[in-house]
Amino acid sequence: MHMARRSLIFTVFLLLIGVTGGVHATDTRQPTHEFTLDNGLKVIVREDHRAPVVVSQLWYRVGSSYEPPGRTGLSHALEHMMFKGSERLAPGQASRLLSSLGAQENAFTSRDYTAYYQVLSRDQLAIALELEAERMHNLTLPEDEFLREMEVIKEERRLRVDDNPSSLAYERFLSQAYMASPYAQPVIGWMHDLNRLTVEDMREWYNRYYQPSNAILVIVGDVTLDEVRDLAGRYFVPLSNKPAPSARAPLELPGGAERHLTLTLPVQMPTLLMGFNVPSLPTVDQAWEVHALRLLAAVLDGGYSARLASHLERGDAVATSASANYDGFTRGDSLFLLSGIPNQSRDISLTQLEQALWAQIEQIQQTPPSAEELNRVQAQMTADLVYAQDSISHQANQIGMLESIGLPWSLLDEDIAALQSITPEQISEVARRYLVAERLTRAHILPIVTEETL
Repeated sequence: MHMARRSLIFTVFLLLIGVTGGVHATDTRQPTHEFTLDNGLKVIVREDHRAPVVVSQLWYRVGSSYEPPGRTGLSHALEHMMFKGSERLAPGQASRLLSSLGAQENAFTSRDYTAYYQVLSRDQLAIALELEAERMHNLTLPEDEFLREMEVIKEERRLRVDDNPSSLAYERFLSQAYMASPYAQPVIGWMHDLNRLTVEDMREWYNRYYQPSNAILVIVGDVTLDEVRDLAGRYFVPLSNKPAPSARAPLELPGGAERHLTLTLPVQMPTLLMGFNVPSLPTVDQAWEVHALRLLAAVLDGGYSARLASHLERGDAVATSASANYDGFTRGDSLFLLSGIPNQSRDISLTQLEQALWAQIEQIQQTPPSAEELNRVQAQMTADLVYAQDSISHQANQIGMLESIGLPWSLLDEDIAALQSITPEQISEVARRYLVAERLTRAHILPIVTEETL
């Protein structure tokens, strides 16, 4: 059955039976175990025996928010170099081996973590773990490979950011929206920092953060605890450990300054960005606020019948598109984002679009959503969470992400109940508390005016 249709059927089912009495968090749980090796490596095993496949992920608690000014881009660059050879493997040899076995592999770097993963047959898990243990401690980081790879990364930055007006605008927006937090730094790094990174910088970064006690090994799929315990003992127990320095959460100023920037770039359409400084689950005092903010974003932008689509895109037709987004699962303080493109066919300005967005904010601040509207949004998010568990990679991603930002993996199994416990008034309360001008950064992104556009 097609995923979108199945999700729709499940949503309708939840509405019929009533969200609070229907699906409970226990319905998504798989047998999950954790243990820690003597060298500090945390291992989490989640059994899912529906197919003879396993995903192996190794997460390191280091990302761009750990980087000091002047050395931005280090974590992402090191991710690239992890594929460029170790004491027992030539550059690219591990990737060729995994490819010959039909395995999938890749890696990703974020502000909060760096992760490496393989999806492969259950009987090949030992190979993946042996390769990860090898490059955890035996990376060679040759200077010639480093210099070549830095040119690749600079070109990646040019293609993805410098020559992409939308990405460039968003990067500049974040640099203003985060006044005190290292989240203002781009994951790929500033170009002037990429030009001056050295292989010694990278070797020091690798030795500092790529340690067993700073990593989480997540295994999800057709495995048992005993199997993984034996393999972890074989490949990771021999590794020595040097504790990484403790990292403090990136905190943002709570407010006091409304900020505005105007960017003129070769974009096709003018765009409005509005970002409000808000807490995340690790930084908030009361966890319910984060779940209320997640539901607030869904009330505004949770499908065809959500408020922004209903009122701004179709009803008043002031926007050709309007969206809301909030990520509460970050190591530090986050942003609640609103964005939109004004309806130029009706000569709507960016200022008029912002006024329409403020009207939606003020309405929900003053009047809580109805029980029916909240039930619909909760049912939709519940359906998405339940069906996401069909993917072993998604399960591993969620476990690794939670652990990497300092939260227990068990929150994965409690998320549905947390969302279902939120009341309409709590949604209005977080809107009143956080969607205020002194927490706002606004960006107007304008097309370059040429003779052809006049």
